[in-house]
Parts: sequence; structure tokens; C-alpha cells
Amino acid sequence: MFKGARRLCWFAVLALALSTPLVAQSYKYFRLGAAEDARTTPVAGFALMGGGKDLDAAFKWLCERASGGDFVVLRHHGDDDYDPYIKGLCKANSVSTLIVPDKAAAEDPRVAEILRTAEAIFIAGGDQAMYLNHWADTPVQKELNAAIARGVPIGGTSAGLAVMGEFVYSAQGDAPDDADLSSKIALANPFHPRVTVRRNFVEIPILKNTLTDTHFRIRDRMGRTLVFLARIVQDGWSSNPREIAVEERGAVLLEPNGAATVVGSGPAYFLQVTQAPAVCKPNEPLTFLNIAVHRASPGEKFDVAKWQGAGGSNYSLSVEKGVIHSTATGGVY
Repeated sequence: MFKGARRLCWFAVLALALSTPLVAQSYKYFRLGAAEDARTTPVAGFALMGGGKDLDAAFKWLCERASGGDFVVLRHHGDDDYDPYIKGLCKANSVSTLIVPDKAAAEDPRVAEILRTAEAIFIAGGDQAMYLNHWADTPVQKELNAAIARGVPIGGTSAGLAVMGEFVYSAQGDAPDDADLSSKIALANPFHPRVTVRRNFVEIPILKNTLTDTHFRIRDRMGRTLVFLARIVQDGWSSNPREIAVEERGAVLLEPNGAATVVGSGPAYFLQVTQAPAVCKPNEPLTFLNIAVHRASPGEKFDVAKWQGAGGSNYSLSVEKGVIHSTATGGVY
């Protein structure tokens, strides 16, 4: 009797659009808005956010594509602070946060159901190693890919963006208190234990053969990302991998056909490997020549399918014995 009354009370609170945790299991679910799911037809698209302070334009874009449906924020840990922020930008039936902290939670049928009924999904920042360790090969991974296949718009920031490409810097060699893997460490030894790359967590067709990276210029990640690309070639996964790297406070809004627009205040970088690394061996500095780079500023466009930009600047990078050289007058960025 008491449990039934409490359940009714929860739904009454939801109807009043108050965010309340709905379960006491190993996952947590908070919902702001209508208690009942809407049934709308979403419009596919991918918001690739570079991290840092949240970018209104990218969230509004995802919201519009949800067509008034249910917007789900997927997290490994944290709280529901995204819900009121997104609800303030959206005309959504509901905005909810789903926190899935381990494999046991990821196996819960209710977690799969929440993702299955979403009209937009945003993967928050955090630690991509935990996403891969706890969500891969579970219903969370299955439902993310099912959502992509049915045209649900997907976004990610920081670690959330890091797992959206076919190739993923998995951060699985890092200890919890480690600083970022630096470009200096990676360039000196492309087989350093912290240089870890995985693939195929999510299956976004336009991001096949692509690595995604974040916080790019502000954290000086160019060197380490060139190492990841070199390892992808060296390990036999691809002879010509590509990369989309996004600066903080920037985002690439990507259509399924490859049409992309850079928004926000930070640039995006589109890299392509043109030849195999000359030296990519354990305990030897990397030598890797002629990586093509297109730098696109906010407002500029890029065609990911054709891999060419309208506007922006093109230049080339080469690594010789662990030192990066650029044909651009402004340096590597």
C-alpha cells in the first residue's frame, strides 16, 4: 500500500515537471517534464562537441531534431544538472538523465527501455575508459547503435565525443589520478602503455574510419592524436584513417550525408593520413610524414563524405623523430 502510494506521488511530481530520481537500483534515472513518453519522428544528426562550457547552439540543434520528443542524457556518474539546462533550451516532452555506473546497471532491462524510447541522446563527458569498460558488449551499446540506426540524433562532449568515432582513444592505460596523456610522452614512444586505441563502440556510418578528439588546442593534443593515427595504420586497422578534432566551446554539427558546420567559439580540425608512418616502433620517437589538415573556424563548413572544406585553411604536418613540423605559418594549430 505504501509503495503504491509512493509511486503515485512520484508520477504526480513528474507531472509538475520536477526532477526526481525514479529508482533505487544501481542505475539512477531523473526525469524533468511529462511522465509519459512522447512518440515523435526524430531527424538524424550528430553533434560533436569539444568540451568545456556547454554550447547552447549544439544542444538547441539536437533538441530541434528530437521533434518535441524525449531527450536522454547518458552518464557514467554525476547528477541531473543537465536536465534544467536542456529543458530551458528545448521544447521537449521530457529531459532525463540516465546514470549507468557499471556493467550490472548496464544490463538492467529498464536502462535499455529508457534508451529505446529516446528521441535524442547526449553522451556526457567523463572518462571514456569507464564507458568502454562498463557499457561495451551490454544493452547500452546495443541500444545506442539501434538509436543511430533508427535516426535518433546523437551528441557527445569530451569523453562522450571521444567514443563517437570508429576509432577511440580509450584511455585504458591511465590511472585515475593521472594527468592527460601528453603529446610529448606519446611522440617519444608510440607504444607507450598509455597509448590505447579501440574501435567500433558506436556505429555511425559517416564516422567510419574516423577518430574523434576533444579539448584539442587548449590541451595541446595534436602530437598524441598523430600517434593514435599512426598506430591505427601500424596496427593494420586502416591505411588512411581520418580524424575530426574539436576545440573547447566549439562543435561540429554533422548531417548523416556528411555536411558539417562548425559552431561556437572554437575551431575544428579535419585530419587525413596520406602515407604510412616511416617509424612507429616501441621506444622510438615517431616519424610520420604528410598528414593533411583542414582547419575550420566557427561558421565554416566541411563535407565529411568528400573530405573537403569550404573556406578554412589547409596545411600539412610531418613528425620527424618525435618533433612536429607544420607548413602553416601559425604552427601546428
